[in-house]
Amino acid sequence: MAGIAQVTQGGPKTFTPADNEVIKGGQLVEARSGGRIGVAAAASTKVLGVALTDAVAPEDFPAADGTDALGRTVVSMVPVPTTVAVAYGGTEVKVTYSANASFGDKLVATTAGTVAPAGATPDARTIVGVCTEPAGVVVATKAVGLMRIA
Repeated sequence: MAGIAQVTQGGPKTFTPADNEVIKGGQLVEARSGGRIGVAAAASTKVLGVALTDAVAPEDFPAADGTDALGRTVVSMVPVPTTVAVAYGGTEVKVTYSANASFGDKLVATTAGTVAPAGATPDARTIVGVCTEPAGVVVATKAVGLMRIA
């Protein structure tokens, strides 16, 4: 092979949400059909990374009541985002924890795009990252804390 073109290096990478998906910054996202993404389900093996911004599917804009799916007023000067930047591959980001976690815990996806400790014998395909909150600090349930994406 003579050579290849580099596509990305370290991200983020931009994706379009699937129809009827509302994605908020800080949620884990997973691959969906047609090259689109959605909020990651619990124990997902298709997690791509963490959304850095909010977005809705292009089909879902504008809402009939004058607000978008994120509850923001639709104003022609302020477009509703229909793409989302996704961090991956070693990036450290803030995420919401659905269970208490300690520094160094391996993490898995849980409901609504949140994370929790993986436990003693996790399926390796479900590990999404590592808790990187400062040493000795426990991230409490429903708290926001740092995670390094796997």
